[in-house]
Amino acid sequence: MAQPHAIEVLLRPAVELYTVAVCAAAALLSVAAPWSLALSPAIGLGSALAFLAFGAIRLRDALVILRYRRNIRRLPRYVLTSRDVPVSQQRLFIGRGFRWEQRHTHRLTQTFRPEFRSYVEPTPAYLLARRLEERLEFAPFPLSQLAKLTAWDIALNPVRPLPPVGGLPRLHGIEPNEIDVSLPLGERVGHSLVLGATRVGKTRLAELFVTQDIRRRNTAGEHEVVIVFDPKGDADLLKRMYVEAKRAGREGEFYVFHLGWPDISARYNAVGRFGRISEVATRIAGQLSGEGNSAAFREFAWRFVNIIARALVELGQRPDYLLIQRHVVNIDALFIEYAQQYFARHEPKAWEIIVQLEGRLNDKNIPRNMIGREKRVVALEQYLSQVRVYDPVLDGLRSAVRYDRTYFDKIVASLLPLLEKLTTGKTAQLLAPNYADLADPRPIFDWMQIVRKRAVVYVGLDALSDAEVAAAVGNSMFADLVSVAGHIYKFGIDDGLPGSLAGARVPVNVHADEFNELMGDEFVPLVNKGGGAGLQVTAYTQTLSDIEARVGSRAKAGQVIGNFNNLFMLRVRETATAELLTRQLPKVDVYTTTLVSGATDSSDIHGPTDFTSNAQDRISTASVPLIEPSHVVGLPKGQAFALLQGGQLWKIRMPLPAPDPDEIMPDDLQQLAGYMRQHYAEAGDWWENQGLPGLQDQPLPADLVDGFRHLIDPGNTADSEARP
Repeated sequence: MAQPHAIEVLLRPAVELYTVAVCAAAALLSVAAPWSLALSPAIGLGSALAFLAFGAIRLRDALVILRYRRNIRRLPRYVLTSRDVPVSQQRLFIGRGFRWEQRHTHRLTQTFRPEFRSYVEPTPAYLLARRLEERLEFAPFPLSQLAKLTAWDIALNPVRPLPPVGGLPRLHGIEPNEIDVSLPLGERVGHSLVLGATRVGKTRLAELFVTQDIRRRNTAGEHEVVIVFDPKGDADLLKRMYVEAKRAGREGEFYVFHLGWPDISARYNAVGRFGRISEVATRIAGQLSGEGNSAAFREFAWRFVNIIARALVELGQRPDYLLIQRHVVNIDALFIEYAQQYFARHEPKAWEIIVQLEGRLNDKNIPRNMIGREKRVVALEQYLSQVRVYDPVLDGLRSAVRYDRTYFDKIVASLLPLLEKLTTGKTAQLLAPNYADLADPRPIFDWMQIVRKRAVVYVGLDALSDAEVAAAVGNSMFADLVSVAGHIYKFGIDDGLPGSLAGARVPVNVHADEFNELMGDEFVPLVNKGGGAGLQVTAYTQTLSDIEARVGSRAKAGQVIGNFNNLFMLRVRETATAELLTRQLPKVDVYTTTLVSGATDSSDIHGPTDFTSNAQDRISTASVPLIEPSHVVGLPKGQAFALLQGGQLWKIRMPLPAPDPDEIMPDDLQQLAGYMRQHYAEAGDWWENQGLPGLQDQPLPADLVDGFRHLIDPGNTADSEARP
């Protein structure tokens, strides 16, 4: 015989309280007047204990109902200071929540049924209080105090307003028994993707993860590498990183790279370090469009930059964007400089012949394709055409100068805008640092140095002020990071150092906020193959369409998404993005009850029975998705669905940040954060802020700059104080 189905119904009156009241009365009567129940005093005392025990059991059941009904309308506040964030060597703390199962889908389905409406929707008193607050906002003194009284956010206020998080509290309230949710650190190497609309908690979730990454130590007592890409320039995130670095004793390893504040930013050369010289051309030309007819121009740009980079290395110069731009605009100077060095080493007398050839040149005997070139370049070309010289770098430079000048300018036209973005204004000082300038206190870093030092890096790209430059710099940094990951994968992090261990690796935690603004073709190999080098990427963006629009193809967007094993889905406004989660989940059966009643007239008019009636409760099942896209759209701020560890669905809410009185923030960093909040503007509203000082044209106050330099490079504090 089949067992009857037990239908769980928690949205109902707490009828157990009636039993509790009866048990309490019976216990009191058993103690105070046992004779009324025909009991002796001793037996009355035992009966009272029995009544109290049974009443306690029923009270526990009633509290479950009351707590469930309260959570459906309002969740208890969850606040955590950064000092109290748990840090583990084995797991990554995410928040509090529960594993979503069939029973939660069943409970959520019940909340949408009309008979349970009174338990889910706000009470009439609550709605009346909100209407009064709206109408009494500008009322005279006595009435305005009434509005403040109803809006008082304390537990004693029966109509206090809900937290300003929006969404449906029932999505998390259906499970009163929360636990701490965490992710094994071994799963992070599979990378994590965080999706959520603007201002719903992505950056706060990043703060939670970054806090743990900065403070975590392995069993040997070593810290992990933390790199944060922040296109917007979130002041609270920068402050959180500095506080946690200082708390962990890592302020000497804390680097700030910020395009909006070049005077206090560390410096970085995206093409200064490479394993193979061809990587320089790949990092630059990889940012050019490769679609349609642009593919041929990108290939030529790659070849041309590769020729310049090889020549610079042979001349003993470190490539950077300024040098490459200079020689793209005028290749003649590099050709002459390299030829002078080459002939000085191999054929010292050749230069005399070249000078003689140069003296014989005039406008009539210069070849048509060399018109506009320097006469010495033409003389070099004539000499090399007659003398056999086998040097690949010289041959490459020679082939570049043999192009017609007008034709040459056309085929490098796509390369020059990119280089202009990277070498304009004070940005050039950051991306093309002068290594010989010992008076500049701003440190210079590269990714291999960061990995070896186990450093903490904040990269602020100021995308709100100049999105084009931010994307170009972010792409170049990603490309450089891919190269470093390849080197670590092959040789380890200590390759070439004394006592190095082959294949030694360290976790490199990369947090890319708004990564759709930074990603290019180089981002795919970063998440696809970076795990073998210890890279653990956590990417944050709004929608799936943002990724698709950036890469220009649905297939490429799917390729990017397919490399993320862990998915955190906050509130989104796009159904296609929500379906990225819901389509991966199975369907489950939920039970529904149907009340059936009827009456039938008797056909025998002379019989004793006039009619028969019956009433039935029918239980049926319906197959529904585990969660619907509408549930993702209805998430409150700070809550998320998470798909972890091979498809396990968790419902999570993040802790609200609480002020920590023990946090000692330096005054100069607080002022810097204030400047960031005041001067950031949307790129589309630039005309409204022409009265504000420019971010790069107007320097920061001298006391602020000098006071902040020691945070970037503590060893140069004395030098910075000595400078005017």
